[in-house]
Amino acid sequence: MTQERILPAQEAAILAEALPYIRRFHGKTIVVKFGGNAMIDENLKQCFARDVVLLKLVGMSVVVVHGGGPQIESLLARIGKKGEFIQGMRVTDAETMEVVEMVLGGQVNKDVVNLINQAGGKAVGLTGKDGGMIRARKLLLHGRDNHADLIDIGQVGDIIRVDPALISHLQAGAFIPVIAPIGVGEKGETYNINADVVAGKIAETLEAEKLVLLTNTPGVLDQAGRLITHVTPKEIDAMVEDGTLHGGMLPKISSALDAARSGVKSVHIIDGRVEHALLLEILTNHGFGTMIQSV
Repeated sequence: MTQERILPAQEAAILAEALPYIRRFHGKTIVVKFGGNAMIDENLKQCFARDVVLLKLVGMSVVVVHGGGPQIESLLARIGKKGEFIQGMRVTDAETMEVVEMVLGGQVNKDVVNLINQAGGKAVGLTGKDGGMIRARKLLLHGRDNHADLIDIGQVGDIIRVDPALISHLQAGAFIPVIAPIGVGEKGETYNINADVVAGKIAETLEAEKLVLLTNTPGVLDQAGRLITHVTPKEIDAMVEDGTLHGGMLPKISSALDAARSGVKSVHIIDGRVEHALLLEILTNHGFGTMIQSV
């Protein structure tokens, strides 16, 4: 099977289609959560890195927040430990926290930085501990059946505040910040924080134009498995109540909603398994995935 050839006139039309979006988003901040298959498939990783560099070169200020679930699971398995999740959050005891920090702050963060730099960008890797950027406290989950019940899931953090000074300094120098979702407590404790939550809070703090969450699904799906392109908070509450949204989608949708309610212009949950998903979403008429509306 041979790949269909694009004619020069079609290439020009594609480039011209991007112009109004480049003009509209020039100088704006785009926060991207990088996760799922896009992080482990070599071709998708290269596509993502090139997308980020291109957006930066046409004048957008891109901030990347990454996850690393598969890589954490792999290292936990090597030491004979099985990952556990409650309400989409990883239960994080002291030993698991060591693995999380090693993988997210070391291996994965540097891999993402290297990818972007190899694609021609100027990426700088950080964790939320750098410069005290992400201040956090212990997260206690409310029980599903009884809201008053509090569940302790270990060294999992609830963000108190994000200090944007270090990110802003890097943006001013034309760097691309790449942030691992690790926070620091008032007494120097290390906290594992869900990457979707970190991306949402950073987008709020930076008053970002867009928050884009790359996932392993086409977006938010209804009970019949159909893509929902636009949702409101009321509709999402109903989908959580009837079990349509569950597991790992809960923190994702919650952080997306919080960001939309807190001034982020648009929040998109898109399929990171699609090549150049970022460019398709931001620079073309053919946006896909689910857009979160605040009203």
